[in-house]
Amino acid sequence: MDVGLLILRLVVGLTVAAHGTQKLFGWFGGYGLAGTGGFFEQNLGFRPGKVHAALAGLAELGGGLLIATGLSTPIGAALITTVMVVAVGSVHLPKGYWVNDGGFEYNALVVATVFSLACIGPGEYSIDAATGMVMSGLKVGLAAVVAGFVLGGGALLTRKAPASAPAR
Repeated sequence: MDVGLLILRLVVGLTVAAHGTQKLFGWFGGYGLAGTGGFFEQNLGFRPGKVHAALAGLAELGGGLLIATGLSTPIGAALITTVMVVAVGSVHLPKGYWVNDGGFEYNALVVATVFSLACIGPGEYSIDAATGMVMSGLKVGLAAVVAGFVLGGGALLTRKAPASAPAR
């Protein structure tokens, strides 16, 4: 079970972290802060766009690395859930469920995964286990996801009318 949790944490955590580096540094085909910030401001109504892009990128990078390493897993889950809630609420929800239509399938899968990891715990091969600081269980998982929904919902409330409609 611990090897399975390690592999799951590494794949999900590093994938989410890579999305953060796209926003922050333009790595892996991303647009960096300037491009992502412009998109956030012009298309999604998040002002100032660079600040929102930096926060999203840092939450993805930080949350992804926390999940991958098994360090403060519930905090990583909350950070990742926050970004997924904002993505669904600002882009994907009107497009339905399936990702091939621009929907929120990926986001739902990521939230379900980090919720599960917060409930189960990061496993033996983690920094949390090595330091004896594992926090897990249903209440911990629910707290992480609720925190992510509250923070993400708060971010969505800051949106202004976008200058143009999001690309479909």
